[in-house]
Amino acid sequence: MQHLFPRQRFSLVHSIPFHGFLNVHHSISPMTFNFRSYFKSHHPQTLASLKSILNSFFTLLSKFNPMAANQNSVHPSDDPPPFHPSEPSIPVSYPLKTLEELESRSYFDSFHFPFNKASVKLPPYAANELPKRRRLLVCHDMAGGYLDDKWIQGGNNPDAYAIWHWYLIDVFVYFSHALVTLPPPCWINTAHKHGVKVLGTFILEWDEGKRIANKLLSSKNSAQMYAERLSELAAALGFDGWLVNMEVSLDVGQIPNLKEFVSHLTQSMHSLVPGSLVIWYDSVTIDGNLNWQDQLNEKNKPFFDISDGIFVNYTWRENYPKHSAEVAGDRKFDVYMGIDVFGRNTYGGGQWTTNLALDVIKRDNVSAAIFAPGWVYETKQLPDFQTAQNRWWALVEKSWDISQNYPRTLPFYSNFDQGHGYQFTVDGKQMSQTPWNNISSQSFQPFLEFSGESTGGNLKVAVDIKEPSYNGGGNLTFNGTLEDDFQFSARLFEGKLQLADSPVHFTYSVKSNGSSLLGLSLEFTSGAAEQKSVLLASSGDSLLTMSRFVRHFDNVIMPHRVSKLESESSWVIQESSIAMEGYMLTKIHAVCYKLRPEVHKSESQGKTMALSPSEYHAVLGHLAINSCTLNSDFPPSTSWLVEGNFTKLSSSDSNGSRKLNVKLVWKLKGGKTHPFPKYNIYVKKQPDLSIAESNGSLQLVQEYLGVAVVEAYYVSDLVVPSGTSSVTFIIQVCSLDGALQKLEESPSLDLDVQGS
Repeated sequence: MQHLFPRQRFSLVHSIPFHGFLNVHHSISPMTFNFRSYFKSHHPQTLASLKSILNSFFTLLSKFNPMAANQNSVHPSDDPPPFHPSEPSIPVSYPLKTLEELESRSYFDSFHFPFNKASVKLPPYAANELPKRRRLLVCHDMAGGYLDDKWIQGGNNPDAYAIWHWYLIDVFVYFSHALVTLPPPCWINTAHKHGVKVLGTFILEWDEGKRIANKLLSSKNSAQMYAERLSELAAALGFDGWLVNMEVSLDVGQIPNLKEFVSHLTQSMHSLVPGSLVIWYDSVTIDGNLNWQDQLNEKNKPFFDISDGIFVNYTWRENYPKHSAEVAGDRKFDVYMGIDVFGRNTYGGGQWTTNLALDVIKRDNVSAAIFAPGWVYETKQLPDFQTAQNRWWALVEKSWDISQNYPRTLPFYSNFDQGHGYQFTVDGKQMSQTPWNNISSQSFQPFLEFSGESTGGNLKVAVDIKEPSYNGGGNLTFNGTLEDDFQFSARLFEGKLQLADSPVHFTYSVKSNGSSLLGLSLEFTSGAAEQKSVLLASSGDSLLTMSRFVRHFDNVIMPHRVSKLESESSWVIQESSIAMEGYMLTKIHAVCYKLRPEVHKSESQGKTMALSPSEYHAVLGHLAINSCTLNSDFPPSTSWLVEGNFTKLSSSDSNGSRKLNVKLVWKLKGGKTHPFPKYNIYVKKQPDLSIAESNGSLQLVQEYLGVAVVEAYYVSDLVVPSGTSSVTFIIQVCSLDGALQKLEESPSLDLDVQGS
């Protein structure tokens, strides 16, 4: 495919683009002779051999210039320490590199296997076959994969790469150059939450790939066996299929067994995971040549016919999508035309003109496959990753269509967390100031638009990961200027939530300055296509609010309950209810407005200050939508069975402190199941009473450790100070609607740490 050596190893002066996602860099003037096309047409196998030679050359070259390999680093996590998969250690995601690993099923004996299981299933509407329309597949390919995202329980890089424009995506592929790329569970969890299918990658390339192919395709039975092993892995880990990239030349006699492998993989995946996908990559042809076709044709259609689609190589010409659609017939939406965001001979140039290729693909009504959107992150596009990422995906949205809608079911909850941040809060109380990353913590992401200024002012809307949050590590900030007689509307979500006869309850948290007010605008559509708009207004003067908005909305609703948190008085919780039986909730916007300028006392600064009439600042901390009949009851702590396994306590250091390792596991008694999506993990360290009394320090404080999305958490190197008699681990249960069990009512485990 591509990136067969690290991109950051060489500075780009000029390049000769090759097929198979390969770039060879040189420092002379661009050649006028079309080197790639000549070899593609006349000597495709020579091209593959040349690629192998060049790869070896550049690998050797990098050894003589180790500094070059770090030139454009993007804060990757340190490699995990050497470990044996069966021995306890910090849980990580990792690929399989040999057929022997795949055949032996040794992965299932790994200590890390239970942690790698995805905890979020696709919602019912997304679990079936893909919709009969154009689709967008995104192949992540971020600097080789398994970077910050490999740390299952999270890392400490607040600037870690993530994707949050899930509403534009139908299929997500996790890619690396290992033989069997298993998607880290964080990607599966957040993609599934947003209705996006996730595929792993099976890839053969270079001389080693040829040797593996000989074993894989040695017989019909071997082809079927390895296909079943791949299907078993996908089903066990909770992802939705495979991208198959056979980027090696084969003997024509091996093609029947290759077809058997692809066909059996597709059938076994469909059997184990209904609605799953096997996508063939445009590489080796039916005659065994490694010859990228850049379109669907008679050379690769036999593989298309026995799989769920084809990922077409990215160096296609303008008329190739149309030709491919004609060849595919009624399966034209299963043709995914590749676009390389790095722009290596891709149509339209990729990068900031990726939309040009999307426009052509959309015109010809086939699907698109975007390869390596991490270009924005890896190349450090200005001014910063957040801004550049939003700008780049806005171009995609402008050319393409929205693929996902939410909310679609209740309860619905978003705290706008992108899966990384500089602090972590729970119900407005800051629990940790340690930078972190964990894509599994991503909440439903808003459909923010980035279109410049508003009428009557200039407001900027952004997800803020630095300002203290209401929950998690993110919130939505609205900053700028706004005149008193104007309002600013920002798109939050586009849903398909069918309402029943019971009322729906909206709860949201706001922190604002002065006369800055923030409400929610809701749009509803009936079965007869009748549209209605409703404003859930902010608390304030009801008469002024009604007179201000009665002409703009069909209904204006004041909150029936307004409260402040005891722990953080600047957060205001607003609650409103509405009954719209027979209608579908289709749009949710934030509405920023002011009723009148005023002098106020800044909650955060504790002093009186006057805002200019046009200054506006508000923060939206979370949004929860529930049926009023929903009750977030938690099982009592006695309903849980909590154990500590693989407990290890080190010897005392010079200060008398020791380090504790333990795997916490919990489950409801009686084999009961539950819908809880995650758990916050805390620890309390109990000092020896005689020592504590002499020091006058009996108060215990909960220390936040992290979040678990499976019923297990590995505590590594927890410092146990001298004089500690026991430690108590608290597992705070979190519900789908954002509610949290009280810590004193949560399941827990006491461990005696006295003695050696």
